[in-house]
Amino acid sequence: MPAENAKEAAIVDNLEVYGIDNIKQVIDFFDKGTAIEQTIIDTRKEFEQNLDFPEFDFADVKGQEGIKRCMEIAAAGGHNIILIGPPGAGKTMLAKRLPSILPPMTLHEALETTKIHSVVGRVKDTGLMAQRPFRNPHHTISNVALVGGGSYPQPGEISMSHNGVLFLDELPEFKREVLEVMRQPLEDREVTISRAKFTVTYPSSFMLVASMNPSPSGYFNDPDAPVTSSPAEMQRYLSKVSGPLLDRIDIHIEVTPVPFDKLSDDRKGESSVDIRKRVTKARQIQTKTF
Repeated sequence: MPAENAKEAAIVDNLEVYGIDNIKQVIDFFDKGTAIEQTIIDTRKEFEQNLDFPEFDFADVKGQEGIKRCMEIAAAGGHNIILIGPPGAGKTMLAKRLPSILPPMTLHEALETTKIHSVVGRVKDTGLMAQRPFRNPHHTISNVALVGGGSYPQPGEISMSHNGVLFLDELPEFKREVLEVMRQPLEDREVTISRAKFTVTYPSSFMLVASMNPSPSGYFNDPDAPVTSSPAEMQRYLSKVSGPLLDRIDIHIEVTPVPFDKLSDDRKGESSVDIRKRVTKARQIQTKTF
């Protein structure tokens, strides 16, 4: 099979996979007996890779201990969260580190996630997606790109975020109709795309992390900045996000800038690996209880 798909196919048990770059290799294999190396994937190694050394680590975040605790609680319960604060408060930095404290994916979750990304041709060189996805679409995204669609329905960003995190930065900047089509998938944990001749259902069980400024100027809750937005301007800004969508976001967090003395502190914070251990234990307790 094509070499770029060989690692993905090698995940299947009891299947010998050989990747080729061109048809000449196949001809040489049958005519001349030229050897083609078998593609073998070590699933356990794929799972363990980067677990103890995440790309984004909470240890690098200075201060914001209360926000970290809120995000730990959200990760333990799989709750949707929204971060509200002025520019430069660290909202995006915190959101990017959330996947690093989520429990490792099971083999079933990894295979399911890999299949979704394979449909749109975005499986990485490893073949198996062992790390939870983190998707961060731009606010100009269309509703089709977000939830999926097209003549031959493809998964959208919410399905690409399945078993992972969907981060919507600057939430009020997204078109209202784009945000509204996300309400039902948030409830059902799946999205159904119907066409004249067939219907496709893609899973969309993800954690939604959103961020926004508290006002048009962005500095309403900044203790060191004056408020320049009128009440009417603030109302128009906040009304861009509907109440029903906000009702589906379980935890609302106010983020304020970190004082300079904490930013200049050289001490490392608690690592994502240590936080993930508590999150994993909390989920295990919930599984036994419920």
